[in-house]
Amino acid sequence: MKNNKAILGAAFLMATSAVGPGFLTQTATFTQSLGASFAFIILMSVLMDIGVQFNVWRIIAVSKLKAQDIANKVFPGVGYLLSFLIILGGLAFNIGNIAGAGLGFETIFGINPILGACISAVIAIGIFINKDAGAHMDRFAKILGAILILIIIYIVFKSNPPLKEVAIETFAPSKFDALSLVTLIGGTVGGYITFSGAHRLLDAGICGVENLKEVSKSSVSGIIIASIIRVFLFLAVLGVISLGVSLNPNNPALTPFEYILGNFGSVVFGIVIWAASITSVVGCAYTSVSFISSFSPWLKKNENNIIIAFIIFSTLVFSTIGKPTAVLILVGTLNGFILPIALCVILIAAYKKNIVGDYKHSKLLALIGWLITIAMAYLCYVTLMKYINS
Repeated sequence: MKNNKAILGAAFLMATSAVGPGFLTQTATFTQSLGASFAFIILMSVLMDIGVQFNVWRIIAVSKLKAQDIANKVFPGVGYLLSFLIILGGLAFNIGNIAGAGLGFETIFGINPILGACISAVIAIGIFINKDAGAHMDRFAKILGAILILIIIYIVFKSNPPLKEVAIETFAPSKFDALSLVTLIGGTVGGYITFSGAHRLLDAGICGVENLKEVSKSSVSGIIIASIIRVFLFLAVLGVISLGVSLNPNNPALTPFEYILGNFGSVVFGIVIWAASITSVVGCAYTSVSFISSFSPWLKKNENNIIIAFIIFSTLVFSTIGKPTAVLILVGTLNGFILPIALCVILIAAYKKNIVGDYKHSKLLALIGWLITIAMAYLCYVTLMKYINS
């Protein structure tokens, strides 16, 4: 029973880590630019996300090592580089997550977003002060994840999106954009996100070959939960756009809520963005710090205190600098750039006996993993050239 709670909690932790204010902004922005063709991008990202999760979570579970320790065993020093990149990306994301939580409080209660961010930070910190932080984190992610899904489903039914057009464009898109695919994958399984649930299972002691079935189930569940939220948000935004409504350029994801529910829609959106943001704060802080906690006994012993410091620092940066709206989509893209490096290391580790022992990794999974690594490296190159030439 305890294992089942941790397995589902890990799936929700991964999903809610992905679903933050940047996730909402990205989905609305790309729906506006690509229309129904965005369905194809979502489908491609889901398939690639599942391929990534299967490979990464299984190797972490079998090796009983965190990603940075696996990387250091593959190439000495690469684990430190991977940790640096992920913590840097995680910090940038967390500042945006704190900002989103502050915006949620402002929308719901009309209070200053900085005060709202500070209150939200205190709530997040409260989870890690408790000795049973892991169980609280699992419960917190599941409850708010369920609330998110239910609210967005209601908006979809009210917005009446063009489902026939979506069905056609899902498999025969009229538009394609490499940036949107890199950003979606980076925002769902890039950077720290793909490791959040896997590291959580490791900390809960659910690892080893004997637990691979449960680990695999949890990894796919995380993607499915995040994808359900992505699909329904896409449909809600598309439904509103198809009615000729222009999205609010300052907050595109807010528009369907306001259009469907009027002034009350702002409050509902406030709840959605707060739930998305605060769960991402928890998941981001936990996973980012998990990338250094294995480097020394002192770091491991003080892991919760470092997580709290991470949240406090993110809040201070937001409180002094302000909401980094321009960074939200960019950081999702940068997380996509980290993915080929991390996945390449994991796939090499899958065949090293000093890491996985006698475990035989599926050749099909490995092939899928290498194809995704090559595809993401190419898409990242195309995206980078686009940035340079723009």
